Amino acid sequence: MTDNGIGISKEDKEKLFKPFSQIDAAMGREHGGSGLGLAIAKGIIQAHNGKIWVKSEPGKGTTFYFSIPITQKIVEKDAPYIV
Repeated sequence: MTDNGIGISKEDKEKLFKPFSQIDAAMGREHGGSGLGLAIAKGIIQAHNGKIWVKSEPGKGTTFYFSIPITQKIVEKDAPYIV
């Protein structure tokens, strides 16, 4: 996912994937949220031996990436027979 928003500083990137962590934790902030979304995504991706990372520059936007390895190719002849 990519946006053209305000970007994320290097210091704030370290907080992104921690549970309940929010970069803008001010009470009057515009958008709600609990700070769990990226932590949950990271957990799911890591459970599949994957990786998640972010590239961002303040004032230029942010891009999130993830990869999940394909470890086994199942072909029809090898699939279990289910009745």
